[in-house]
Amino acid sequence: QVQLVESGGGLVQAGGSLRLSCAASVRTFSSYAMGWFRQAPGKEREFVASIDWRGGSTYYADSVKGRFTISRDNAKNTVYLQMNSLKPEDTAVYYCAGVILPTTPRFWGQGTQVTVSS
Repeated sequence: QVQLVESGGGLVQAGGSLRLSCAASVRTFSSYAMGWFRQAPGKEREFVASIDWRGGSTYYADSVKGRFTISRDNAKNTVYLQMNSLKPEDTAVYYCAGVILPTTPRFWGQGTQVTVSS
């Protein structure tokens, strides 16, 4: 059983930055591809970014390319999402997930709220 715990969400002004973290409680974390998804109020959950098991390949939604960066530290069982130049439309609950690359989720964390004010 893999447990994922996200942190780092909060309220930020447009143009600001946040870094989300996702800690995994599994010994074989380094064998999983990981990703981030988000769900805005009234909308479907959507793919944001994913990364392969060793961090060598990354994938992004067009809406976040050039602004968001996904990374991982296998020694810490943690995956990160650095979010820069945030926009109000980035407001959503952000979910960490194990994935089948590039965009198919396998299991989820509980989510963390990100709110970007204009």
